[in-house]
Amino acid sequence: MKWLLIPFLLFFSYQAFGQEYLTTKGQVTFLSKAPLNEFEGKSSSLNGLVNLESNLLDFFVDLNTLKTGIGLRDSHMRENYLETEKFPFAEFTGKLVQLPTLIMGNKTPVKAIGKFKIHGVEREIEVAGFLTLAQNGKVELDATFEILLSDYKIPLPKLVFYELAQEQKVTINAILTQKK
Repeated sequence: MKWLLIPFLLFFSYQAFGQEYLTTKGQVTFLSKAPLNEFEGKSSSLNGLVNLESNLLDFFVDLNTLKTGIGLRDSHMRENYLETEKFPFAEFTGKLVQLPTLIMGNKTPVKAIGKFKIHGVEREIEVAGFLTLAQNGKVELDATFEILLSDYKIPLPKLVFYELAQEQKVTINAILTQKK
């Protein structure tokens, strides 16, 4: 009877070794929650890799693809604060603290430690999130972390200081497909 259970367990649960997943259309969102103004910036051009065999995570986004819903704010953000002509990308490269066992349909909590680079400054951060193995064999990633703009030498607007919060909440959502 035990031998009947083995294929069932292998189908619905597996230790995630030898698995490499990619995305080119993940979503990254930042939330700026200043006292008098709250807004989001979004991009659906997040590129990323989760390699569970070598325990490597690598995600990057072209900051020129971020949109806040107001064109003038977008161009000010790119030109005056993010300086995307000099620093066009934000990137996170890291490792999972512990390799997960993915069970189909279950949100598995994960934690990563790595380097986040934006505006030419790289700092070590910790990112908490979830990996979910879908029935189609894809993996969904949901993660959130916070950064301080001053840690990355990103200036706040001087005249309208309340328009941009010092602390930014960054959220990542991506469906990753297994590399063939």
